[in-house]
Amino acid sequence: MMLQLDRRAFVAAFGAAALLPRAAFAQGIPAPDREAMVPVEGGRIYVRVNGALDNGRPPILMIHGGPGGTHASFLAALPLVDERAVILYDQLDSGRSDHPDDPANWRVSRFVDEVDAIRRALNLSRLHVLGASWGGTVALEYAARRPAGLASVILESPLISTRSWIADANILRTQLSPEIQATLNRCERPSPPAAATCDAATNDFYAHFLARRPRDPARAAYARALPVPRNDRLYETMWGSSEFVSTGTLRTYDGEPLLARLDGARTFFVCGQYDEARPATLAGFAARVPGASFAAIEDAGHAILNDNPETLLFHLRRWMRSHDA
Repeated sequence: MMLQLDRRAFVAAFGAAALLPRAAFAQGIPAPDREAMVPVEGGRIYVRVNGALDNGRPPILMIHGGPGGTHASFLAALPLVDERAVILYDQLDSGRSDHPDDPANWRVSRFVDEVDAIRRALNLSRLHVLGASWGGTVALEYAARRPAGLASVILESPLISTRSWIADANILRTQLSPEIQATLNRCERPSPPAAATCDAATNDFYAHFLARRPRDPARAAYARALPVPRNDRLYETMWGSSEFVSTGTLRTYDGEPLLARLDGARTFFVCGQYDEARPATLAGFAARVPGASFAAIEDAGHAILNDNPETLLFHLRRWMRSHDA
């Protein structure tokens, strides 16, 4: 389904009336310069823009992870507006977007189509696309379509294939204490320990490889204030019960053949030093894309913008400047 905003809807969507309450920005998080609810197959998705879209440099569109995450994970990237517009959005059934809660919408191709819907709504002839984690899957699929005007694609800690992700998770689990490893193993058996015990062991894995530093209080408060801060049903339906167990519709996902369809000169793979998407694995994927670039951000897990935003933004600035033309 190809849905577009007509001119009247576009003007109304980007009118002076804000979709977000001003109180959401009381802790130093900048309010959006523009907001819209963009029609897509299945409903409407929330889009926010900071910066001028017509300043001569292609904007960056950032695709959040999950499935079931929100645009709040990218708030630390808003300083990029001193050079270009930053476009954040919530995928359908996430955050401030519509929540039809229909699993028929939870298809990879439909999530990929959301990118073109945003481009049409904002009249974006040229842009950079960054996808993180599951958002990296969406970005990979989108870039493999070879769309016109794609200045570059940045695959941040992406899910390229489920088999490689689970293989990495199994390696990382061996780096935990023997007690935690044993608990995680028991939690995957037919008669697991108490939920609190399994949650504690899972959180130990996350503390090592997902987010290694506490969340910024202001950004955490912003995320909590969203209508749906996290869609667990979407996550569990598409992925599974945790980052290292996949039982959902993505359990057989394999995007590795798409690597051959990428424009290597305009593809940047990046991950954290302690990432769930292990640097060795991601470097291997980058090596399969002739001309592609790769960087591992020191002192960071999977949530790079949480753990080391300054270094990631340095790399993003340099990358996009060299690929604006």
